[in-house]
Amino acid sequence: MPKNSKVTQREHSNEHVTESVADLLAHEEPVDYKHSVLNMAGETQDKQKDVEEDLEAEDRPAWNSKLQYILAQIGFSVGLGNVWRFPYLCQKNGGGAYLVPYLVLLIIIGIPLFFLELAVGQRIRRGSIGVWHYVCPRLGGIGFSSCIVCLFVGLYYNVIIGWSIFYFFKSFQYPLPWSECPIIRNGTTAVVEEECDKSSATTYFWYREALDISNSISESGGLNWKMTLCLLVAWSIVGMAVVKGIQSSGKVMYFSSLFPYVVLACFLVRGLLLRGAVDGILHMFTPKLDKMLDPQVWREAATQVFFALGLGFGGVIAFSSYNKQDNNCHFDAALVSFINFFTSVLATLVVFAVLGFKANIMNEKCVVENAEKILGYLNTNVLSHDLIPPHVNFSHLTAHDYSEMYKVIMTVKEDRFKELGLDPCLLEDELNKSVQGTGLAFIAFTEAMTHFPASPFWSVMFFLMLINLGLGSMIGTMAGITTPIIDTFKVPKEMFTVGCCIFAFLVGLLFVQRSGNYFVTMFDDYSATLPLTVIVILENIAVSWIYGTKKFMQELTEMLGFRPYQFYFYMWKYVSPLCMAVLTTASIIQLGVTPPGYSAWIKEEAAERYLYFPNWAMAILITLIVLAVLPIPVVFILRQFHLLSDGSNTLSVSYKKGRMMKDISNLEENDETRFILSKMPSETPSPMPTHRSYLGPGSTSPLEMSSAPNGRYGSGYLLASTPESEL
Repeated sequence: MPKNSKVTQREHSNEHVTESVADLLAHEEPVDYKHSVLNMAGETQDKQKDVEEDLEAEDRPAWNSKLQYILAQIGFSVGLGNVWRFPYLCQKNGGGAYLVPYLVLLIIIGIPLFFLELAVGQRIRRGSIGVWHYVCPRLGGIGFSSCIVCLFVGLYYNVIIGWSIFYFFKSFQYPLPWSECPIIRNGTTAVVEEECDKSSATTYFWYREALDISNSISESGGLNWKMTLCLLVAWSIVGMAVVKGIQSSGKVMYFSSLFPYVVLACFLVRGLLLRGAVDGILHMFTPKLDKMLDPQVWREAATQVFFALGLGFGGVIAFSSYNKQDNNCHFDAALVSFINFFTSVLATLVVFAVLGFKANIMNEKCVVENAEKILGYLNTNVLSHDLIPPHVNFSHLTAHDYSEMYKVIMTVKEDRFKELGLDPCLLEDELNKSVQGTGLAFIAFTEAMTHFPASPFWSVMFFLMLINLGLGSMIGTMAGITTPIIDTFKVPKEMFTVGCCIFAFLVGLLFVQRSGNYFVTMFDDYSATLPLTVIVILENIAVSWIYGTKKFMQELTEMLGFRPYQFYFYMWKYVSPLCMAVLTTASIIQLGVTPPGYSAWIKEEAAERYLYFPNWAMAILITLIVLAVLPIPVVFILRQFHLLSDGSNTLSVSYKKGRMMKDISNLEENDETRFILSKMPSETPSPMPTHRSYLGPGSTSPLEMSSAPNGRYGSGYLLASTPESEL
């Protein structure tokens, strides 16, 4: 509270108190009715606890600057998925045509729901548990579900940071350790490692040197000590970044959020100078318009929008809860959403410039290998020299010359052509080899960088960028766990944060055993997708249909100082819930139609094979989904049958002169009149909304008490029908 406020001045004076309750309400801090010192039910709370509750709003941390907050939201929403999933989906689903459904869904689902989370966090100034308890106590389980999903995601997401740390330290070598296959010497004989020879140097390094992977999820193989140490380093970095809350994480965001853009810009310039980069970019943005009619494309675009903005995790709500009440979160929602989209497009340009270069390198290698086969056939008279066009020079064979020669041989030797084992070596085929996730970052990209001049430098920059992208997302994920728990249960911040990191590291050992990569796949594909869609659709319903869209829009108008566009009203009320319901249904259908499985690396075959999860793994998978959504029905049932208090059964207005309290039931008639008529909402801004209980859509404020003697609040006093947001 400002030091020059009337209430503060009164507390330091000995004057007789003459102000009306209207004045007190206009200047006093908002009251938590559940924990007030005196209330209508005559309950008495511990005085020290009440002092802490009264001062809580003043003691809540705040961002040092608007820039720090925006960078935190960008760091959370912009993550590894922008670099290694969006480009893959863009290539798979029609190239440039994929951008159309993505942008449409970003506008009708992404921005409105992102704005909704920013607004409720800023308005209520609590983490996800407190926010949804306030909006609708019966749906208070949404916040607990968000925390559980954040825990599941954080467990495996930090493992990916650990992988990046491993590659980062390995990058300080020339040549890069994954540039060539290892040589095995047996006496005087030197042979190439068979597994590497059958695959490639980068693939071998990833599966054998980095992961030392087992053949299936059922073969544990023990801990991979290298990755265990990297995971410990990753959790240590995350712990130091978040241990002080936004005081520490906010400073980290300046580097972790901005550095990836520096690296992406450097890679884009370098990539555009590479031979074949234009081929990759043209392939990327050549639209396949027929793909836009495929419902699967729209489903995957909606899922990507959903995860790209971090909806449902609670991190968005946690970060916005540290804002001032008058912060323009409407502008923030549009800004962060479009920066996220811009980053995805920028990363796609970089990826396909580099993959275009790699495709040209691999195509040239294919031409050379097949030209050697043809020369062998010519020397053994399997093929006639008459089949070779006269202008073809084998010492300087181009892809065009090889393609011409290939067509002639295929036409003449049509019956026995397959026996020759010649490949067409088409650049288009190389560009169509789509890779995503770890395959893009740790295999395709690393292979391309081995052909860069000064390859260690570019490798160091690339993996440092991945570490920073992951760190920004992990800070938001941890905020989605720590902020609501600390707000709700008042646990010590530093101790709880350190305990979380230690617990997560110990559980995370599951992901650094030799079969750990398969568990990462399980958690990534199934632990968050369905629960998060359920969480977000319930968030939308809680605000638009239970709390009331009109009421929410009115409170936003008072908080922001202007009325948001009616566009948001219709999106929240009708369009977004409908789209989210379709997405949820599609996710459930896909889960039922496609048996859950994973790509296993088979050492003897030096190749991937798709395997289905065994029964015990299916049990874990189902348990993850059930645990994530279980708090929602549990809290609903407990509060529906009054087995758990929603904190709305008491109401009082407290005011301090020392510790003297004045009960609202003692209002005098002239005080009531002054209170109702003398103050306009704009004159009495509230740093926090007062607590309210859920009364259903279209209900009146909780302060509009029944005049019946045995009403809900046990009082015969009736306040005039004043919107609560005006108090």
